[in-house]
Amino acid sequence: MSAPKNFVITGSTRGIGRGVAAELLKRGHSVAISGRSQVAVDATLTDLAAYAAGDAKLVGTPADVSRTADLQRLWDESKRPLGRIDVWVNNAGISHPRQPIGELHTEDVNAVEETNLLGMMLATQIAMREMTTQPEGGTIYNMEGFGSTGMKTRGMSLYGATKYALTYFNKCLIEETRGSKVRICYLSPGIVVTDLLKRDMGSTTAEEWERTKRIYNILADRVETVTPYLAEGLIANEKHGGRVAWLTGKKAAFRFMTASIRKRKIIEDADLQAT
Repeated sequence: MSAPKNFVITGSTRGIGRGVAAELLKRGHSVAISGRSQVAVDATLTDLAAYAAGDAKLVGTPADVSRTADLQRLWDESKRPLGRIDVWVNNAGISHPRQPIGELHTEDVNAVEETNLLGMMLATQIAMREMTTQPEGGTIYNMEGFGSTGMKTRGMSLYGATKYALTYFNKCLIEETRGSKVRICYLSPGIVVTDLLKRDMGSTTAEEWERTKRIYNILADRVETVTPYLAEGLIANEKHGGRVAWLTGKKAAFRFMTASIRKRKIIEDADLQAT
C-alpha cells in the first residue's frame, strides 16, 4: 500500500466527488471535501466519517469555486489540519437542461461557465501557487466530460464547450509545468448516473429520451462502480500529464460490440421521472 496522501476534492458533497472521497477514506487517505453550503458540507462529513480507515482525516469547507476568496479559504482550511495537500481534484461542475444554441438561457450560460471553466481555472491557479511552496509539490486533476474530445449532441453545446476548453487548458498547463514540482493530470470518469446527468435527461423529448436511454444503457455506469477505480488511479498515478480514465475507447467499443448479448440496465424510465 502506498503512503497515505492528503486530497482536496471540490464539489464533493454528492455524486462522483462524494463517491471518490469515500473510496479514498476507505483506503486510509485523508480528504478535504467542499460544497456550496455549510449544511451540505456538514451532512456529508457526518455520512463519510464511517468510511475513514486507520489514521485518515476528514475535513470540510464550503466554497463557491467561482470565487477566489472561497478557494483560497478551502486551501488554507484544508492544509491547516492535514499539514500539506498532495492532490487537488477539480471535480465541481454543473450541467443544464438541453437547449438549442439560439435558446440558451443567460443564467445557465453564466452558471455553467463560471463553475465548470472559470472555477476550474481559479482553483488550479491557487493550488499551483500553493503547491510550489511545498517541498514535495503536488498534483492537480481536472475533470473531463462530455465535449472533451470534441463530441457533439443537440442541446449540449454549452456544457460541451466548457469541457472542450478544459481539456485545451489542461494541455497548456502540462506543457508550462514540465520540470516543476506540480503535476497536472486528467480525471475522466465517463458517463456516470448522477443528479447532474438526470437533470440533463429531464429536458429531452420522448424520441431523444429513447435514443439517450439506449446509449446510456451501453456506456453509462453508476457512481459505486466507477469511483473505486478512480480512487485507485488517483492514489497510484505519479506521471505528469497522466490520465485516470474509466471509460476508455477500447471499453466503449467492446460494450457496443457486445450490447446485443450483454444487456445492461443502468438507466430506466423512473430516472427520467425523478428529474
